[in-house]
Amino acid sequence: MPDNKPIRLKTISEFHKLRGLPMPKHPLISVINFEDMATTSITGKQDLIFDFYTVSVKRDMSYRYRYGQQDYDFDEGILFCMAPHQILSVIREENGKNPSGWMLMIHPDFLYDTSLLSKIAQYEFFGYSVNEALFLSQDEEDKIGQIIENIKQEYQTNIDNFSQKIIISQIETLLNYSERFYQRQFITRHKTHHQFLEKLERCLNEYFAGEEILKSGLPTVQYLSDVLKMSPQYMRSLLKSVTGQTTQQVIHEKLIQKAKEKLSITDLSVSEIAYELGFEHSQSFNKLFKAKTQLSPLEFRKSFN
Repeated sequence: MPDNKPIRLKTISEFHKLRGLPMPKHPLISVINFEDMATTSITGKQDLIFDFYTVSVKRDMSYRYRYGQQDYDFDEGILFCMAPHQILSVIREENGKNPSGWMLMIHPDFLYDTSLLSKIAQYEFFGYSVNEALFLSQDEEDKIGQIIENIKQEYQTNIDNFSQKIIISQIETLLNYSERFYQRQFITRHKTHHQFLEKLERCLNEYFAGEEILKSGLPTVQYLSDVLKMSPQYMRSLLKSVTGQTTQQVIHEKLIQKAKEKLSITDLSVSEIAYELGFEHSQSFNKLFKAKTQLSPLEFRKSFN
């Protein structure tokens, strides 16, 4: 394979051919085992772009994947969910072995005239390609592994008028279980969440203490996601799960905290404070402060004193 030019795979058949697999039993849906693929000798970095959905469990990886901006090289089972046109980068390969596990490929054409066509975009983990994968327990891996076997058996042996409906039902069950497991990960990864909140707090403190706020105004959701190296969607879901707040609410909370500090310990005018906090017009600052505290800045300063 070339080392720099992305490889775009438009069909499932092209993926089978690339990895030395027999042609798929069905052109629009396929389940493959990684152990069955021909080994490759990837060096450096290789980008792959699929024009179809993939759901896969990988373990024992002898090479690292860059899933968005984060690398994964763990031995435990990891669930990757990717939507069409996202990029999967193979960083390196140490010994030429394939990982164990499986991959389900679903071409968008398979979803036409089904309820899943409009619903699949609602599963947010397909947007997590820029950051987050799901670590599975053995019980969780066994649960979705059985669903994968049901899908495989159905398209390989029973192609009839009911096949698509049955397979779509199984795919939806698979995605619903995946959504449940993702929510479990949000709840149970306390250490990761604590570190994330510490980084977010530090990032906001540095921004409000620096000069960027005078030039660019309040920090944006996109700015925080770039600094923290996670997608805005994932950051929103994580914050909502951990704090019950949206990213914008967290920004505003930090703003009000800084405003209260300046109102209580400095003699700066409200206009000066508004300017230091990134507001071009003090009226906008006054309006936001009162909406959040039920007091105007001057009323807060007076009540504090």
